[in-house]
Amino acid sequence: MAPLKVTKVLCIGAGYVGGPTCAVIALKCPHITVTIADINKARIDAWNSLDFNLPIYEPGLEDVVRQCRGRNLFFSTDVVKGIKEADLIFVSVNTPTKKSGVGAGFAADLNYVELATRQIAEVATTSKIVVEKSTVPCRTAESMRTILEANSKPNCRFDILSNPEFLAEGTAISDLFNPDRVLIGSLQTTEGKDACASLAAIYANWVPKENILTVGLWSSELSKLAANAMLAQRISSVNALSAICEATGANIDEVAHAVGYDSRMGPKFLKASVGFGGSCFQKDILNLVYLSESLHLPEVASYWRQVVEMNEYQKRRFSKRVVDTLFNTITGKQITVLGFAFKADTGDTRESAAITLIRDFLSERAFVNVYDPKVEESQIWYDLAEACPTMTLDNIKKQVKIHKSALEASKNAEAVVIATEWKEFKEIDWAEVYKHMKKPAFVFDGRLLVDADALSKIGFKVATIGRPSI
Repeated sequence: MAPLKVTKVLCIGAGYVGGPTCAVIALKCPHITVTIADINKARIDAWNSLDFNLPIYEPGLEDVVRQCRGRNLFFSTDVVKGIKEADLIFVSVNTPTKKSGVGAGFAADLNYVELATRQIAEVATTSKIVVEKSTVPCRTAESMRTILEANSKPNCRFDILSNPEFLAEGTAISDLFNPDRVLIGSLQTTEGKDACASLAAIYANWVPKENILTVGLWSSELSKLAANAMLAQRISSVNALSAICEATGANIDEVAHAVGYDSRMGPKFLKASVGFGGSCFQKDILNLVYLSESLHLPEVASYWRQVVEMNEYQKRRFSKRVVDTLFNTITGKQITVLGFAFKADTGDTRESAAITLIRDFLSERAFVNVYDPKVEESQIWYDLAEACPTMTLDNIKKQVKIHKSALEASKNAEAVVIATEWKEFKEIDWAEVYKHMKKPAFVFDGRLLVDADALSKIGFKVATIGRPSI
C-alpha cells in the first residue's frame, strides 16, 4: 500500500489554528483544494466577507486569504459535504480546560474533538486520513481511533495522525512559512507510516524535508504540551527574578540579557512581564498537571502547577504595586489600562493579564478606562463579565469605559497601566498624555515597553516591572 496522494483537504474548525494553517497550505499547494468548515455561521461569514474583515487578526493572514479564497481555498458551514469529499481531514476544534466534572480546572475538555470524530465516522463513505491538529492530552488519538473504527462503514478505513501546531500568535503566518519544525506522529505500522508520508508530502511543498520530523503518535501529542510547559516555565522563572530585582535594585533586563548569553540558555522567553496569557501555556501546563496526577506522580504535578501559580502571583503582585504606589488606595480613581489582548499583534484575549488586572482594580472600586487597537468591545465586555461573576454587566459598565485611542483613554486618569506590548504604545505622544492626566501622573509598565527615563523627564512617576520605581 503506497502513501495516498492528497488532492482535497478539509479542516474542521475555523479558529486561530485551523484558519491560518490551512490558508497557508492552500497558498503553498495550489494543486490541493482546501475547505475550512465550521458550524459557526458568523465566523464563516467573516472569513468570506467581501472586505476581508476576517474573524481573527494575524499579520499577513489577509494577504494569504486574498490570494487563495475562491481559487483553491473555501470557507463553508457544510461540514458534512467537506467530510464526504476530503482525502485528509484536520480536526482543529477548541479544547478548553474543563470547568466541571472530573479534572475540572486542569484536564482538557475533549467534547468538541469527540463530536467532530463521531461526525466523521457517521458521514464518511471512503477511507480518510484524520489529523489531530488541536492540542490534546497524550493518547487522545487512541480514543479517536476507537470511535472511528467502531462506527466506520464497510471498506472505510481511518488512519490517525498527530500534527500539533507550534505557532505564536502575532507571528503565525511567518511561523507557517518558515517553521522551526513540522511534527507528525503516527502509529508505527505500515499503514500509519504511509499516512504520515501523505501529510509530509503536503508540507514538503515549502518546508525543507529535514525540518519535517516524523515520530510515534504518543510522542507527538506529548511534545506539544512539553514545549509550551517549558516555554511558560522560562517566563515564570524570569518573572520570579523580577520580584527580586525590584526589591534589590537590580535591573531585570540586564539580568536576563546576561543569562541569555549562556549558550545553554538562549535569549528567548527571558522577558519579564505582568504574566503570560494566551490559549496554550496555562491550559497545556494544567493538562500536564492532570496527566502527572493521573499517573500518580504528585511531585511532578506539583512542580508544573507552581509555574501557573507563579504566573498568577506575578499578576497579583503587579496590581498590588499599582495600589501601593497610588498611596494605598485607588477607590474612586481613574486607571487607564492600555492593551487587552494577551500580547501584541493578536486580537486574542484568552488568559490575558489585562483581565486579571482590571478585575482587581474593580474590586478596589476604581474606575477603569480601556483601550486596545484590535480587541472588539463585545469581547472585552464578555471577558470582564466572566471574570467578575459577582457583578452584573450593567455594574461593570458603570466602572469601565472602552475608548478609541490611548490619548482619549488617558484623559483625567491618575495612572496608565501598560498591559500589552503594542508598538503604538511605545510611540504615543507621552507629553500630550501627561498634559491631560491628573498630577502626580503615574505610568506602570508591565511589558518593559517604554523609556522610563524619558517619561520621568516629562514628569511621570514610572514603575517598571523588574526595576525600582523612578
